[in-house]
Amino acid sequence: MNIFLFAVSAALVNNVVLVQFQGICPFLGVSKNTKTAAGMGGAVIFVMTLSSLVTSLIYYYVLVPLGLEYLNTIAFILVIAGLVQFVEMFLKKKMRALYKALGVYLPLITTNCAVLGIAITNIQSDYSVGYCVLNGTFSAVGFAVAIVLLAGIREKMDETSIPESFKGGPIVLIAAGLMAMAFNGFSGLL
Repeated sequence: MNIFLFAVSAALVNNVVLVQFQGICPFLGVSKNTKTAAGMGGAVIFVMTLSSLVTSLIYYYVLVPLGLEYLNTIAFILVIAGLVQFVEMFLKKKMRALYKALGVYLPLITTNCAVLGIAITNIQSDYSVGYCVLNGTFSAVGFAVAIVLLAGIREKMDETSIPESFKGGPIVLIAAGLMAMAFNGFSGLL
């Protein structure tokens, strides 16, 4: 039961995008349609899960024993960049349409502060390697849920009449703000 609460907390209560406000750029940029948003969500789940595993292993089994904990941010960025390159090569080879749809936002996963933020949070919270992976996975699931929900809302907004002054960015920011308020309602759960 403790793992279930931990997972719900990572995905909903402490949602990386709507509560911690990390990873806003791809959240707003790739949420124009649900297929692309789901693809980005899947890529972030893969990268964040693996980066949580690899960064925690590097931190606990390389940096700490050598007394090089201060190099954690540099090491984490290198790991994340390598994983994103792997995802980019895979999508370019196997899922060409998704690769083109994600465009510039795919390499931006490297600089997605949500991925680096979770890796650093894992270490600062002194989680074990297993909990680092759980936190990374379910934080990424929370990111995916948020981006797909916003994409669904944006698709519905395209079918409605919106006052001219609210079209485009303003209505998207309002929708994201309302989603953030709704996700903050989960804070009483745990």
